[in-house]
Amino acid sequence: MKTVNDFNFENKKALIRVDFNVPLNDNLEVADSTRILAAKSTIIKVLEDGGSCVLMSHLGRPNGVEEKFSLKNIASKVSEIIGVQVQFSENCIGEKAEQAIAELENGEVLLLENLRFHKEEKAGDDEFAKELSKLGDIYVNDAFGTAHRAHASTAIIAKYFPKNKCYGLLLASEIENIHKVLTDSKKPVTAIIGGAKVSSKITIIESILDKIDHLIIGGGMAFTFIKAQGGSIGSSLVEDDKQEMALSILKLAKEKNVKIHLPVDAIIADQFSNDAHTKTEAINAIPEGWMGLDVGSKTNTIFREVILNSKTILWNGPVGVFEMENFATGTISLGNAIAEATEKGTFSLVGGGDSVAAVKQFNLTEKVSYVSTGGGAMLEMLEGKTLPGIQAILE
Repeated sequence: MKTVNDFNFENKKALIRVDFNVPLNDNLEVADSTRILAAKSTIIKVLEDGGSCVLMSHLGRPNGVEEKFSLKNIASKVSEIIGVQVQFSENCIGEKAEQAIAELENGEVLLLENLRFHKEEKAGDDEFAKELSKLGDIYVNDAFGTAHRAHASTAIIAKYFPKNKCYGLLLASEIENIHKVLTDSKKPVTAIIGGAKVSSKITIIESILDKIDHLIIGGGMAFTFIKAQGGSIGSSLVEDDKQEMALSILKLAKEKNVKIHLPVDAIIADQFSNDAHTKTEAINAIPEGWMGLDVGSKTNTIFREVILNSKTILWNGPVGVFEMENFATGTISLGNAIAEATEKGTFSLVGGGDSVAAVKQFNLTEKVSYVSTGGGAMLEMLEGKTLPGIQAILE
């Protein structure tokens, strides 16, 4: 696996695909700079070698050129984080970009305008990729968040750098940490899969059953399993058309000697609101008109014990509606148990938008082994898929 550490960038321009698709507030200021911070070490490596950096990224889902999705809105934050005044090019290809590149000196950083202002980026257009390739000497892909997309800047461009292409330090780290769960894990291995729907997680569950010993299922998706087994779930979230699938997962897990842990109790509410009336009931005996919005204390105890006896943990998805304070206890308890296990030497990988949000919200980022920056890309890797952005560097 070739990374930036295998190259000397002295007098070279590194064309780096970063993932600066960051949230902006109403004033178009960066609201969460995690992804910019994640790219810092790769950029610094190039600059310390005596090279320069040309950064390319997308931001949002623009329809043509839209001011609110311009990367110039984040240039000052990138400058602040890297510690170098970042220059900005008003286009990512063409005369303006090429002129800015020609004037770029060693030790300098140039940020190109949003790639997705050109429809050719998402289309994986070869000519667009060729135009981009003129802007650097060595191509570096450090955008794990888009590695599962066969876009021009993530997959197609690499062929124009047959010998001069590599992974950035973030992308290399993501691959390495996911492999620690998939191929290099210490047993027992526990996967915690939460979130709203079974349908969105079915392929992951099927793919990882061969690699895990325990599967904790929480969140809205748990009710589909409970109902499929004959339980009463009131008006809790359920996918009625996925009950057969839930039963087949339980059967498959049993065949593979994977122990499945479903919630045994739930904090239920009479409406989907933080101000709802609440009580705790057995998860398979929820009365009509009530819905489960968090796991109960008995479940927290069971889940905690499984987690503390694990040597490898994968966490994807919360176990309750943690965005509402009154239904956050289960997810906090789960996160604290993972942090405690990690402190005792367990390897813990957290990925997927809601889990990452929970880890940040409850100040657990530094207490787990690794937090993945790419939800979709991580899930596809866990499903056993080959990601176009990763494959393009290997070819």
